[in-house]
Amino acid sequence: MTWTPARTALAAAALALAMPSALAAFETKGTTALAVDHATGLALYEKNADAPLPPASMSKLMTLYMLFEAIRDGEVTLETEFSISPKAQAMGGSRMFLEAGKTVSVADLILGIIVQSGNDACVVVAEGLYGDEAAFADAMTERARELGMNDTTLKNSSGWPEPGHVMSARDLVILSRRIIEEFPEHYEHFDETEYTWNGITQQNRNPLLTAGLGADGLKTGHTAEAGYGLAGSAVQEGQRIVFVVSGLGSAAERAAETAALVKWAYGAFDTVRFFDAGEVVTEAEVWLGASDRVPLVAPEALQMLLPQGARDGIKARVVYAGPVEAPIAAGQTLGKLVVEAPGIEPVSFDLAAGVDVARGGLGVRLGAAGQVALDQALALVPGRD
Repeated sequence: MTWTPARTALAAAALALAMPSALAAFETKGTTALAVDHATGLALYEKNADAPLPPASMSKLMTLYMLFEAIRDGEVTLETEFSISPKAQAMGGSRMFLEAGKTVSVADLILGIIVQSGNDACVVVAEGLYGDEAAFADAMTERARELGMNDTTLKNSSGWPEPGHVMSARDLVILSRRIIEEFPEHYEHFDETEYTWNGITQQNRNPLLTAGLGADGLKTGHTAEAGYGLAGSAVQEGQRIVFVVSGLGSAAERAAETAALVKWAYGAFDTVRFFDAGEVVTEAEVWLGASDRVPLVAPEALQMLLPQGARDGIKARVVYAGPVEAPIAAGQTLGKLVVEAPGIEPVSFDLAAGVDVARGGLGVRLGAAGQVALDQALALVPGRD
């Protein structure tokens, strides 16, 4: 059922926000880039976003995702100790400086990968979960396909240069958004600026963490073939963007280009809030309930980034299949707020029941049954539509 009159009026009032008229242009020196509004997936900027290119250490995000899933599924815990192999210790490039023959906890490996970008730590995770790095790489590629990352093929756990080890900017954004959404308890580590292991303190290579832009993740990458890249995220005014830029010429250029992208995104787009968390958007009809209506509320703040000047033509409506049969539990998803604006695809936000609605008593059910019988009888009257 689409219920528009009252809902559209409410949404229109919420959307009546002043927006500047001009959308400033932006261009990056990176060979590939994508920035999206995390709340909706709306693309704010893209350049060669579907090109499968070497991701360098940004592909460590997939290693972390596999590890986070293993923790969630009960296969390992943060206290699980993995053995360090000679292969892991022998890894070059960025390292935790793990020592073969010893063990290291999953908790330390997470920080060793996030902060120290440890190639050795990635090999330990691969071998700890799958026994063999090649088998782990195959499993990562298969899982990536399941997640809709169709331009990803992974040959190792660390992003070490290897033919055919590729990801697109779009796939990295998909992966980053999933980490943020599915594993907030682990995502909180991505903004840690340093980590000490075995007496060696290393700094997080993400240049935006201390730039005052609201950045709180995710992963840098660099090889001679891939150039310098960053899969990042930032939050301003409660609105998160997720972005990837790669193929830059230096660490300094990476810092400047990604900072410019964040500043542009929050300058050229406005945060438009439709409803606060818990705010009643409208009501839905209830069938066989102790109450005949249930409030539909915003389960969280419903907001998104819209281009400056996109106020004209914005429309909103509430859609739900109703009447909704009782019993209904508070928090149960019952419908969606659908927002349309010029130049973008329609965006949907979930709406939830604001209160419990118990199943009605015998009188309610008998009354409903009687009404159904009456409707059926009237349908048999000749000439009645």
